Amino acid sequence: MFGLEPHVLLLLILCLVAACAFEFVNGFHDTANAVATVIYTNALRPWVAVVWSGFWNFIGVLTGGIAVAMGIVYLLPVESLVDQNVYHGIAMVGALIIAAIIWNVGTWYYGLPSSSSHALIGSILGVGIAYSLLPESNGAAVNWGKAGETMAALLISPIFGFSLTIIMMFLLKRFVANKNIFKEPHKRKPPPIWIRLILIATCTLVSFFHGSNDGQKGVGLIMLILIGIVPIHFALNQKLNPLDMRDSLTNVELVMNKVNTAGLGAVDRKLVADIRTQTSTLDRIFAGKTDVKQLPESSRFEIRKAILLLHNRAKKLTASEKLPLSSTDRKTFDASITRMRTFTDYAPWQVSLMVALSLGIGTMVGWKRIVKTIGERIGKEHLTYAQGASSELIAAAMIGVNTQFGLPVSTTHVLSSAIAGSMVANRGIKNLNPQMVRNIALAWVLTLPVTMTLAGGLFLLFRAFT
Repeated sequence: MFGLEPHVLLLLILCLVAACAFEFVNGFHDTANAVATVIYTNALRPWVAVVWSGFWNFIGVLTGGIAVAMGIVYLLPVESLVDQNVYHGIAMVGALIIAAIIWNVGTWYYGLPSSSSHALIGSILGVGIAYSLLPESNGAAVNWGKAGETMAALLISPIFGFSLTIIMMFLLKRFVANKNIFKEPHKRKPPPIWIRLILIATCTLVSFFHGSNDGQKGVGLIMLILIGIVPIHFALNQKLNPLDMRDSLTNVELVMNKVNTAGLGAVDRKLVADIRTQTSTLDRIFAGKTDVKQLPESSRFEIRKAILLLHNRAKKLTASEKLPLSSTDRKTFDASITRMRTFTDYAPWQVSLMVALSLGIGTMVGWKRIVKTIGERIGKEHLTYAQGASSELIAAAMIGVNTQFGLPVSTTHVLSSAIAGSMVANRGIKNLNPQMVRNIALAWVLTLPVTMTLAGGLFLLFRAFT
């Protein structure tokens, strides 16, 4: 399989199983947020709720695209993704998966709704920083631009979730005449049919968007494994013909030939030189080729490396205000680079299916601990119909918007913050359970530093043996 040595193939399988295990844990860890409101308001029986949520998580993964997945992949420096040494790839993905799973299982055991997203991203950042300590890294650490976007999304979303839920509760109190929705649900009776339908709809939306956002993180994780361990086979999208990128390559070269480097600073001149080096590499690979079969498998890795380095340098160069290019040339340049990235930014349908099944099945297992925290312990009162519906509606909207922009967001943080907002809207800040809020906040604060340290340490340990 893939022409790998037996022990490398075994390690690849173990890494894929570990990635599926991460998504499985993610399922019962994060998706408990989606079913908590329908269970605690008696809108659905627990087993119906988790099966329903698992199904919509499955659908969300399959239809969510790959924008968030690629955002996860490119948190790591380009240099670490273009290393043909499979053992280095195993060290990278093994460290980040193990660190993320350890944190997820630990917080689940104590019933704390911490974020699987933060755990995975913290692990990736830890590996990236640890990689920068190695001699061959040349100081490359983390793609801080992408990391900044990611962290901003993870930080801002809970704040919006908290604030918008308070506003939503205010509007409901102001304009909804039926005050039964603000009362504690009867322990054995389901809510009125219209409330029940709203709660089921919001549960469905949160489950679907959780799958489309968190599922993509799993897709990105598996692509990191495949690219890191089997780069020749997964370096490029095998459904596309690499020779078709030659028109885009020609456009990039034409634009670069218009650049007068005399007026540029030393940094920008080096970027132009690096871009021309990568375009020359691609020209050399494509020279004399008329059929994709004429491209040796090993050249696919070279093409991927050239495209990623080309995009990396181009992004930095076009950010320079001193670059002497017209708006038309800039658009042509950017569009051509974007088209070339379609050859590297992809995920096979089998990967999406693996993640969808892992996340969907995980949703149906082990959900009780987190559900109890969400439903009973964040506030000092039992969750009402209005609180459940408004919290999930806001959470679904926040997750959906971030997914459209290709940004990872924490379902746990958004929904927990929304639940807290609904409690505050009901009876003020004193309605929150201070001890549980402190525990959750502590778990949130510790997630990044702990997973970064753990993943970085494991990476350096594994690299010492490769």
